[in-house]
Amino acid sequence: MLRALLLSFILCVCSISFGQERDTISIKNGIEKPSLLSTHHFGMFSARIHQNFKIAPPKKSSFRFSMESGNNFHPFVETYLPKDETVRQELSQVIWYNRRFTFVDQATTPAEYMNIVIDAVYKGFRFDFNTKIAENHELGITLRTYLVTKGNYPFSLFTSDQSLEWFHSNIAGGEDPFGRKFYGLNQVNVKYTDRNGRVLELQNGDFIFSGIELNHFYYPEFLSNHEKNIYVNMGTHMGLNTSKFNPSIDIGFSSNVIKKWLLKSNNELRFGFGAGVLRKNLINFKDVIDLGNNQFLGSLEGMLEFTKYTAQGNYHSFGINYMFQTRYNKKREASYYYLIGLWSQIHSGWQNGIEKLYQNLSSWNFIYTYGKHNYQISIYLKEDLRLNNAPDVQTGISVKIPIKKL
Repeated sequence: MLRALLLSFILCVCSISFGQERDTISIKNGIEKPSLLSTHHFGMFSARIHQNFKIAPPKKSSFRFSMESGNNFHPFVETYLPKDETVRQELSQVIWYNRRFTFVDQATTPAEYMNIVIDAVYKGFRFDFNTKIAENHELGITLRTYLVTKGNYPFSLFTSDQSLEWFHSNIAGGEDPFGRKFYGLNQVNVKYTDRNGRVLELQNGDFIFSGIELNHFYYPEFLSNHEKNIYVNMGTHMGLNTSKFNPSIDIGFSSNVIKKWLLKSNNELRFGFGAGVLRKNLINFKDVIDLGNNQFLGSLEGMLEFTKYTAQGNYHSFGINYMFQTRYNKKREASYYYLIGLWSQIHSGWQNGIEKLYQNLSSWNFIYTYGKHNYQISIYLKEDLRLNNAPDVQTGISVKIPIKKL
């Protein structure tokens, strides 16, 4: 299905011939898109970098409201991380599912211990304010919140357990490939015990005020080439995380480049590429849950967008977006960890809750945007590539409204 969607989009774009005009009056500020960040059960408690593919500060201040829904599921799994280097070396010689490790106590077989189970549909709500603060400078302020739900109809039409398991049973994946039916559909079961013995537990209906983010973007004229429609921007990011599980401050930096091509009938094709790095938990205000022992999270993002203008001056944009993020835990630990789970009852992905913390994350996003003057409405579908089920599938809708000056 994913390959078919990609091929259809590419054929649609390739079927449009390039025009001979050198320039056109565009009402779009580059690629304006909602937040496409996932409802990852670790990521939602920290700041994360969302790449900026605009080409200039906004002429008018704007407010954007975004709502997302993601189905996260990992069966219960336990993990031992031996501390003895000799034991680590022995385990590293054996593929992870054939390893054997017997924990007696910290005196005879010292080891760190973790366990995790994730089963919920997370509803994310983001509030973004963006404004120009100086020539070529923009400030963005974001509030991020989440609601923990069972994912019942009709509020989770595409991301409920029933919808996903119907798809698996009737289209692709097979019968109950990850164990949702084994555990029971439409329930909340979220509990994580970190290596320090601290516990993160959530219940149905829990509302999480996750944090406040400040994003500053600089659009350097000397790095842009207007004749070739190539633009560059750089971002500085600070996240104040406010949940009781991770009260802390994150700092990050990003850089982005955007290219535009003019097509016949004044339609446009744009490509954006960006990279960023985030230093998690630069400052902790008290003891926090260990949400991954990699201090730095790297991210890459690429997007191709086709825009068709109407006779009334409105537009329809269709985009394909690829997102990549580095792993939450240090890769070396995966060479010797020992996992315990219900492998005989759940034949696919019983180990995902821990294993996926040691793997890079990636996803495809398919986005449609309708724009009129400075107003926008966007909808998107996110599908992960590594079957990390965090989330399995995610949908979102976003509305942008300009703010008139008093």
